[in-house]
Amino acid sequence: MPLSPPAPREHIHSRDITLRGYRREDGMWDIEAHLTDTKTYGFPNRERGAIEAGEPIHDMWLRLTLDDSMVIHDVEAATDYSPFGICGEITPDFKKLAGLTIGPGWTREARKRVGGVHGCTHLFELLGPIATVAYQTRVRKTNQSEPGKKPGHLDSCHALASDGPVVKDNYPEFYTGD
Repeated sequence: MPLSPPAPREHIHSRDITLRGYRREDGMWDIEAHLTDTKTYGFPNRERGAIEAGEPIHDMWLRLTLDDSMVIHDVEAATDYSPFGICGEITPDFKKLAGLTIGPGWTREARKRVGGVHGCTHLFELLGPIATVAYQTRVRKTNQSEPGKKPGHLDSCHALASDGPVVKDNYPEFYTGD
């Protein structure tokens, strides 16, 4: 069901984010994110001259390579377009994420390494969605839930509440309702 019809309005800005998860031949996982920002109008930019309508203001990429335990082994970041020439200079610093495990406390540690002036706001914002896609890619493919152990995704949203009908039907051993 789509949203209700909006009030009359003018389209100004678009941010497109694409995320993809891949199983590599070597058994590792690549999670890639691509972010593009555009405006519907042209405007002057001190460093680039003019940025025309539809031309990317930001066009950025981020790839994390993980193992089955969600430990980051490699990171690659790239900035193809940005409003300032200096923006792309920080992308190599995202390699500082290597060695972190995506799990509890990972965002806090990532912020210490590549947050604020030590990184790029737009690339940093991709880390949350990348973590979700990493989980969705790795867990669903490998089906690593241990027998008798409550799957970690239960109680993570309304549909997967332990006392709800989805858990009752799909995970009856972990159902807590009446």
